Amino acid sequence: MASGFFAILDDIAALMDDVAVTSKIATQKTAGILGDDLAVNAEKATGFLSSRELPVLWAITKGSFINKLIILPIAFLLNWLYKPAIEMILILGGLYLAFEGVEKIIEFLFHRSKKGHEVVEESKEEDNSEVSEKAKINSAIRTDFILSIEIVIIALGTVIQENHPLITQILTVTFVSFIATVGVYGIVALIVRMDDAGFKLIKKSHDKGFFSKLGHLLVKALPIIIKVLGVVGTIALILVSGGIFAHNIHYLHELLPTWPAMLKEFTFGIVGGLGAVALFTIGKGIYSLATKK
Repeated sequence: MASGFFAILDDIAALMDDVAVTSKIATQKTAGILGDDLAVNAEKATGFLSSRELPVLWAITKGSFINKLIILPIAFLLNWLYKPAIEMILILGGLYLAFEGVEKIIEFLFHRSKKGHEVVEESKEEDNSEVSEKAKINSAIRTDFILSIEIVIIALGTVIQENHPLITQILTVTFVSFIATVGVYGIVALIVRMDDAGFKLIKKSHDKGFFSKLGHLLVKALPIIIKVLGVVGTIALILVSGGIFAHNIHYLHELLPTWPAMLKEFTFGIVGGLGAVALFTIGKGIYSLATKK
């Protein structure tokens, strides 16, 4: 009886060891997308009132966990039933990311100065802060959903290549997926609260000495970091989408073989985004005409 119990413990220990080793490999493979995920989500989680930053970030984090709970069983099921479906989902997700990235670039390049009545209308819209906040949270969760799909697929592909049993695959991919959420949003939380940490340092040091200077540095650095994250996040959206197209569309994978991978992926992301924006604009116009009385 005792020997059977210790045999079970030994099996569990061996399983956990396999999961730990495989998780390390899978995490290394997903490191690039996690960096992009951090840049994108940090940019999405900023721009709120200081008192709302952590509640908003917690809402996005909960949404990210729910995304993983939805994606994980579907990914394993599709991998078993029909693997090409995963590629199709990734490509559609890539189009959404490319659309978001290119739309931001278009807004920046062709942003025109608003007339008086437009400013009044915009200020009325901004007054409804609760609706605006929910819209931004939902947008962040949708973006996280696409990025989560890619993280899950990359991690799943890694464990399948290692030829591990199904239970090891499930535990590894689940661990990598959830540690990605904790790690990414934990770092984002630290970034968005930099200014509060700076103010506390200034207050406790009575605005004197090294800690006072550090506090002022943190406060002054946050707006710059947010602007940088906005640019990096937009570029990351385009690169991630271009990477999805390059790795999952055979024709694009073979196209432009002499180009550096990053330049090729950025080009595919821009072209895909422009196409998605054009389709969205045409569709919006047709819908407006159809519903116009």
